[in-house]
Amino acid sequence: MMKFKKIYIEITNACNLSCDFCPQTKRKSEFIDFNKFSYILDEIKPYGEYIYFHVKGEPLLHRDIDKLLDLSYEKGFKVNITTNGTLIKNVQDRLIGKPGLRQINFSLHSFDGNQTGENKYEYIDNIISFAKNIRKSSDTLISFRLWNLDEDNSTNIKKKRNREILEIIEREFNLPYKIEEKINPGRGIKISEGIFLNQDYEFQWPDLKVDEDRSGTGFCYGLKNQIAILVDGTVVPCCLDGEGVINLGNIYKDSFSEIVEGERARNIIKGFSRREVVEELCRKCGYRKRFNTNK
Repeated sequence: MMKFKKIYIEITNACNLSCDFCPQTKRKSEFIDFNKFSYILDEIKPYGEYIYFHVKGEPLLHRDIDKLLDLSYEKGFKVNITTNGTLIKNVQDRLIGKPGLRQINFSLHSFDGNQTGENKYEYIDNIISFAKNIRKSSDTLISFRLWNLDEDNSTNIKKKRNREILEIIEREFNLPYKIEEKINPGRGIKISEGIFLNQDYEFQWPDLKVDEDRSGTGFCYGLKNQIAILVDGTVVPCCLDGEGVINLGNIYKDSFSEIVEGERARNIIKGFSRREVVEELCRKCGYRKRFNTNK
């Protein structure tokens, strides 16, 4: 039986922001039902212990997120949440003290990807205050993400990309260095116990409308280390298939085991094992360029 390091569960596809780097879903807005969520956990139980509340949408919008965290813990799962962080002040009491909450990833680049009119300093301050508070009472890991770098780092420095945010972090954590001096895209910088900063390049989301196919050769961890379940039950190979283009089946109609062992899933796995990309959407995915194709 295959095991996944990451099983993404989209608890909602609704979002309170409209980031210019994140294509808006064309699916109708939904929030996962508690009983359906419980059913999904039972189905995936043999396949992994780390679940991620993320595909599309903002998970902190879910009014029962505390109950979903409790149920996940009861069933033996460790939960990771990816959020834009704008709602953290309002929902922090439903997150702090949850033993099943392993890690929270804050996509700080979301702020500059929107014209919200909000105060950037208040936004960052709320997130940092939460991070410090939750670390006092738990081992929950915190990752601050700035995935908006240009591949030419001289351009990042020239544009002073992220400088305001980085200055706040440097000040709040009393860092004795400039974070730009330690930029290492794809690898985190430890800024405090259990708190990390991760900067990386901006990438292009997979899109069937891209005119030219990218290379038909390559490697990806989709269906090798990860798999995703959309809010309507559609199972897809990875967290970047936000429209369910590579529909492997629906977990509410077929068992998870039948879906992951199905013909389409097996063809994808076999293809990547030969460093061959068999799905059209995968050929148009900018993220897979990050993977070492020699694996």
